[in-house]
Amino acid sequence: MADVKYWMTGSMEQFTPRDLVAQLVEIEQAGFDGTGCSDHFQPWWEGGQSGHAWAFLGAAGQATESIPLGTGVTAPVFRHHPAVTAQAFMTLEQMFPGRVFLGIGSGEALNEVPLGMDWPSTPDQVRRMDEALQIITRLFDGEHLDFDGEHFRLKNAYLHTRAERRPPLYISAFGPKAAAVAGRYGDGLWTLADPEKVPGIIDAYRSAASDAGREPGEIILHTGVAWAEDDDALIEGSRMWRGTQPDEFYTDDWHEPAAMQEHAAAQVSDEQLRESFVISTDLDHHADRISEIERLGATVVCLQNISGADAHGTIRVYGETVLPALRG
Repeated sequence: MADVKYWMTGSMEQFTPRDLVAQLVEIEQAGFDGTGCSDHFQPWWEGGQSGHAWAFLGAAGQATESIPLGTGVTAPVFRHHPAVTAQAFMTLEQMFPGRVFLGIGSGEALNEVPLGMDWPSTPDQVRRMDEALQIITRLFDGEHLDFDGEHFRLKNAYLHTRAERRPPLYISAFGPKAAAVAGRYGDGLWTLADPEKVPGIIDAYRSAASDAGREPGEIILHTGVAWAEDDDALIEGSRMWRGTQPDEFYTDDWHEPAAMQEHAAAQVSDEQLRESFVISTDLDHHADRISEIERLGATVVCLQNISGADAHGTIRVYGETVLPALRG
């Protein structure tokens, strides 16, 4: 599909910020259409990384030249106050005009509970995200904002540093209620490339956008990718990502990386990992799997680099072989 854009983002949970700056430079040079990083306080497994995404984006924006960049995704529900989130991304946009986007999600216990949050129910998570988006959009629009909500209060808050445009908001949704929030506030929908769930999520997003009198925006479908020359090294270097697979990690109070690692190892096989992500030594397989994601309705395919065996090699072969095949 000629109009599909291809992003590759870095994994703050897996790599050091210094290495990720180098990765993003290589991602731009390889010809991707966008980049960025995940936003975590803790990794999904013991022994990972936890660099601060916003500090990293300042360095990444300076090191790169023109590629769009942002988070995939930030949760402005406890750890990141929505007003401070708006301030941070308006600041980034002022420094790197026309390049910054803000990915928004409802969060995971992994990142919020260690900082003192009592983990809420899934409906409450979505309500918090809705309230946070009200604040962010109004501050982006230049309001002096008084706000007295269920979860947040503001007293004459205002963003004194302003950019020429407001950063686009791409909102993560795993179900129809969050997709409806994305339709009301988002410049696009961001969700996992699950062929069983994507059609219903997209329909809910477009319906909510229509009800709100808004045009639907980008459809960003996300998956992890990993390549290396040796298959044993490839799967060994990607196996920690089993920690992202159990559904309960997104809904229940799981916040200890070691316990999550042990639980996931007992539940997720290597074959299931390969099915969930694009993990292969075969570059034709990579192109074929990404083409399947495009056919689900993506306007953006976001590929998160999860290759612990050869992250820089993954970027290189995508630039040399996979992207030309997809665009050809």
